[in-house]
Amino acid sequence: MQTFATQKKELIPNLAARKIFGLIRDEMSLVEAEFERQAKSNIQVIDYLGDYLRSSGGKRVRPALLILANYAIGGRGDADKVIRSATVMEMLHTATLVHDDIIDNADLRRSRATINARFGNHAAVLMGDWLYMSAFETSLKERSLEILDILTRLTRKMTEGELIQLTTLGKVDLSEEEYYDILRRKTAYLFAGCCEIGAILGDAPPERQQAMREYGMNLGIAFQLADDLLDFTSDDKALGKAAGADILEGKLTLPLIKLIQIEPSFKSLIEEIMLSGEYSGSIKNEIADGMQRHATLTQVQEIATGYAIKARKNLEILPQTEYREALDEIPNFVIARNN
Repeated sequence: MQTFATQKKELIPNLAARKIFGLIRDEMSLVEAEFERQAKSNIQVIDYLGDYLRSSGGKRVRPALLILANYAIGGRGDADKVIRSATVMEMLHTATLVHDDIIDNADLRRSRATINARFGNHAAVLMGDWLYMSAFETSLKERSLEILDILTRLTRKMTEGELIQLTTLGKVDLSEEEYYDILRRKTAYLFAGCCEIGAILGDAPPERQQAMREYGMNLGIAFQLADDLLDFTSDDKALGKAAGADILEGKLTLPLIKLIQIEPSFKSLIEEIMLSGEYSGSIKNEIADGMQRHATLTQVQEIATGYAIKARKNLEILPQTEYREALDEIPNFVIARNN
């Protein structure tokens, strides 16, 4: 049974989400429609897989960031271009998720069977590739070399991050520097790109473009740190996938890195979990007890909060509007969420 305190904790991010997304409700509906249009194909299997991916939902944080960044810097230019660009970012994100699920051999995402689990790896790889190419095809039509350069760079960074992570799977002496390098490449560069492109589409001056890029980078780091915490603090139902998946996949996240730094004897236990694929019962309790004893999760929460504060500080260059206020709310939302 949920306590009042638990219900209240869950209510806060839900209220924040409604406030943030309610501000751009109409624009997000247009993004959904554009995503549906771009995921359509006269090839039946692509059409079917596109519908399956799109209907699986998601928070749509990345396109929302692009739209809010555009409005926050005062951009009210070509609205159709903003919607198309926001959709491109969601398509790129979806493509990375499809490929990530294949690499991780994941069965669930958002409480639904992953595309690889349901349709096989071959179909999933090709669908991910198709989404990438469709996203770039749409971007090419905008005829903006500046935006294409950002998209090319961040896509390369994300791919490099996945490759680097593959080489570190099962590595129990991963350094914080290595961890943050992977995090920035796999998550934060896309957040930064969304915010920067939103500013560019609004004809923002260079200093505001830079501020929005840095806001997105700090927000992306806070987002992933919160995600790493949820792997230890949430359950399968809330996450929409198996809790503890990271450690079972051989990924050393910051809570585990901190735990090993404080008590090196945990290194052998974590290695055992990764090798055996067993993370339940007494072993899971031992990890949880160690984290509680050394306040590991609290440390990581404080680091995430620090990046959230940095993100909010990046917004000080912007005029005071309801859109800046929404961007100011997002860092709190991402670190307080429960899924």
